[in-house]
Amino acid sequence: MKGFTTLDRYVIRQLFVALAASTGGLAALIWLTQSLRFVSLVVDRGLSLRVFIELTSMMIPSFVAVVLPITTFIVTLFMYQRLAGDRELTVMRAAGLSPFALARPGLVCASFATALTFLLNLWIVPVSYRDFRQFEFQIRNKMAAFMLQEGVFTRVSDVMTVYVRERDHDGTLRGIVVEDDRVANSRATILAKRGTMLLVNDQPRVVLFEGSRQEIDPKTGRLTMLLFDRNALDLTSNKDSQVRYRDAAEMSLHELLSPNLHEVSNRDRGKLAVEGWRRITSPFTAFSFAMIGLVAVLQGAFSRHGNISRPLLAVVTVVALLALNLLLQNLASRNTALIPLILIEAAVPGLICAAMLFASGIGSSGSDVTRRLGASRDASPASR
Repeated sequence: MKGFTTLDRYVIRQLFVALAASTGGLAALIWLTQSLRFVSLVVDRGLSLRVFIELTSMMIPSFVAVVLPITTFIVTLFMYQRLAGDRELTVMRAAGLSPFALARPGLVCASFATALTFLLNLWIVPVSYRDFRQFEFQIRNKMAAFMLQEGVFTRVSDVMTVYVRERDHDGTLRGIVVEDDRVANSRATILAKRGTMLLVNDQPRVVLFEGSRQEIDPKTGRLTMLLFDRNALDLTSNKDSQVRYRDAAEMSLHELLSPNLHEVSNRDRGKLAVEGWRRITSPFTAFSFAMIGLVAVLQGAFSRHGNISRPLLAVVTVVALLALNLLLQNLASRNTALIPLILIEAAVPGLICAAMLFASGIGSSGSDVTRRLGASRDASPASR
């Protein structure tokens, strides 16, 4: 890193290591809690652990984009507070470092987090979330049909369960039992000696041979049996399940800010606009939160015993800004005239903190700090 001093590289290295560890750990924790929702989806359809991990891992970029501004604040506040507690900041000030020089490693970390959040919001997250939704759709409506296991009742959809006694190496299914509930109040049981899986028009179907279809009339209680030599069975639940509707999180920024008027209702345009502006403005929160942490540690008079009130105030401020951001997004989705407030809430705190940190000449000069430390030693009983 050319242009940086040894002290800069020392602090930057600690900041980036802590940022990677905290962001990765928090994202992994969120992934663990959120992925539990898809356990039943994978298990009920007889899919493997690899499919479960592949599906849920596509959500990780969105988790990182959410937690990165928060972990940037936590890391910046913690690392600079530790430097202050170990008197390393005091030595740097005594060496004549300016306020900007002291804050430069934190600014580098904040700039990196801001750029990474932009990259995640504008490109990686929409692509990964679109792939996640598409993969989930395939599992619910297509993939499970091709993962039928021997001797297992597999729910290929919400209204259909399939049992296969045996599966040959060439893919032939033997001893097939199908519980078909697609027609309301008309449950059908289909039995077949053998069958073959096919994909017709991107939809899974099984061709059954030498079987029967049995239904009981719910009104009369009579059993109706239909024998067949060959029958094709669609394994999707209904026609609506064959159509996947896109979510706002998987749309591009252009689609959010300039939606197709024929595809999007007036009620949803505000939500799409807020989602687009959230992607643009949320990276600025990473910079603002980092600046709040820098101000909390670097601004104010030197104290030998430390000062917990400023870091505590910084934490309260960040929590309040997060709550305010959620409130503004909710209000702006109903009234798009409030959208500029989202940008103001994200960027202005960082600018205010930068002005407080650099324009007011925070801290004392090196000679003032040295003189103050000398006076503290003279007044201490241990130095007499």
